[in-house]
Amino acid sequence: MIKRIAFRTASRFVLQPWYRQVRGLTLGTRSVVLDDQGRVLLLRHTYAPGWFLPGGGVERGETIYDAALRELREEAAVTVEEEPRLMGIYLNDRVFPGDHVACFVVRRFRRDAFQPGREIAELAFFDTAKLPDATTGGSRRRIAEALGAPISSYVW
Repeated sequence: MIKRIAFRTASRFVLQPWYRQVRGLTLGTRSVVLDDQGRVLLLRHTYAPGWFLPGGGVERGETIYDAALRELREEAAVTVEEEPRLMGIYLNDRVFPGDHVACFVVRRFRRDAFQPGREIAELAFFDTAKLPDATTGGSRRRIAEALGAPISSYVW
């Protein structure tokens, strides 16, 4: 618990300002992973409250597609078996100024063994009509859009 609070504090007051200086803008990915039963994959981080779509930052020299695939493997032990579909690119300015998130939809994939670790505490598939109460607002909006709702906003 103390490590989680320390990481959040360091992230907010040290890492985020440093990223602003060296990057100006940041780009990340999130993926709406839907299984053959129509359930969506969500995860809980060790350092932030709530349930999120899997994803993370794009590294230098990496495409957003490669980053999405890498993050799914690293965070959720998911190997994508078809090219993910880009749903949109969203501004995440309220949470992390200058941040943009490319959101993908994945329907064909293989799951490998998952072990909770330092970054991911838990992951599970949920019925899209019964998401956990702590599912973040941005994740809820992107899931609805992946299921056919019109895009409500290009703000995460």
